[in-house]
Amino acid sequence: MDRFPFVIDRLSAWVGKAFAWCILVLALAYVYEVFVRKVMRDPTAWAFDISYTMYGALFMMAGAYALSRDAHVRGDVIYRLWPVRVQAVIELTLLILFLFPGMAALIYAGADYASESWSYRPWGPGGPRGEISINSPAGVPVAPLKTLLPIAAFFVLLQGIAEAVRCVLCLKHGKWPQRLHDVEETEVAILQEREHEIERQLRLDDEREGGAK
Repeated sequence: MDRFPFVIDRLSAWVGKAFAWCILVLALAYVYEVFVRKVMRDPTAWAFDISYTMYGALFMMAGAYALSRDAHVRGDVIYRLWPVRVQAVIELTLLILFLFPGMAALIYAGADYASESWSYRPWGPGGPRGEISINSPAGVPVAPLKTLLPIAAFFVLLQGIAEAVRCVLCLKHGKWPQRLHDVEETEVAILQEREHEIERQLRLDDEREGGAK
């Protein structure tokens, strides 16, 4: 049971980092669009579609990864002052009442939404299947993006189960289980380094005082 959250964390990290490459595709598309628009005077018909497709895919598929790193926005002004077991009870309650039903509903509705998008025939009965974008004349397919809806919801639901296990472990042991860490914001890293330096200095002071006695 203790290892289960880490297994799901690694899966969420793999999925999130795989879709992080969407940022590179998005950046290259924008650079190309700016070049041909400003220099060649020949703007593309697909730049807008690529922007929301890549960002939408990244936003949805990184949800589980963010949840595994406890990176979602939380109003913790009061939450952080509670004992850890109270935090675990609140967290578990919110997971059961909101996240699990919400993600289950999104899987169910999203699968139907994606199926309808794939069955659409924009070019008539004899044409290829798949919904296309109506925002540009390029006709960029949007069915793959809609397919990510139930898939992303499934990974968030799976990560939510891992978070529920963490809550149970917290209630059992009286402290939050460790998480995998791989990326930190600069100010967070500086703050942690400063805290470690203070702790190290306090230990040295205690050792000096013990030696003096």
